[in-house]
Amino acid sequence: MTSLHGGYDDREYVAEYYDAAYNRRIEKDVDFYVNYAKDSGGRTLELGCGTGRILIPTAAAGYEITGLDFSPYMLQKCREKLVKQPPEVKKRVKLVQGDMTDFKIRTKFALVTLPFRPFQHLITVKEQNNCLACAYKHLVPRGRLIIDVFNPNPLRLMPNPKYMEENEDLPETPLPDGRKLRRTSRMAGYHRDQQYNDVELIYYVTHPDGKSERLVQSFPMRYYFRYELEHLLELSGFKVVNLFGDFDKSAFGSDSPEMIFVAEKK
Repeated sequence: MTSLHGGYDDREYVAEYYDAAYNRRIEKDVDFYVNYAKDSGGRTLELGCGTGRILIPTAAAGYEITGLDFSPYMLQKCREKLVKQPPEVKKRVKLVQGDMTDFKIRTKFALVTLPFRPFQHLITVKEQNNCLACAYKHLVPRGRLIIDVFNPNPLRLMPNPKYMEENEDLPETPLPDGRKLRRTSRMAGYHRDQQYNDVELIYYVTHPDGKSERLVQSFPMRYYFRYELEHLLELSGFKVVNLFGDFDKSAFGSDSPEMIFVAEKK
């Protein structure tokens, strides 16, 4: 099986190109998480904090936040961005390298978040339960947990030539150092019996001197259905208090792009 962590742990280029690939495409969730940090009335723990796409705006808005990530490269990018922030913002941030299925932090949190699908990198039920157990232990009584996963599209869950071919998800984009980045994605394999697909993200990099690279990030992506995840949460000591279909807090429905679970520690 390919890397559990989507190649983040051993491929520096994934962290290097992450912001260019995602910042504009998924920025709609930032205000959602910042507002929940505000409403929590305490510290936030973000699992899979990456380069700080949500963590830094949360700290800049005035709230204490700890970010955990498995990749030293992602955390280094986050630190580089934090250096440019005012001292009071830096003081609100703590970064921890660790595995979201097995971590211990000497702090209790009012809110634990898993933005932009890190929970979908957990393939087995054991990994999922371990992650939820760690989150539970680090929450204060009645603290909240937010998990974002995509709402599965049945057409993408079985072999389909349309999705097995490379589809461009990032047009050629100039980078600050003069390079250009284009990215495509494809489904490389289907495992309906285990409820995950093999995904490939392909990075095409053109250097100023004309040199070109093709870099392939391969990883398994678990998909969940509504009641499966509700049951996992209930069995792990959480009560689901909200289920949204998108970051505008619209109600979840058949055609919603997201499943955003807001659960409370019992």
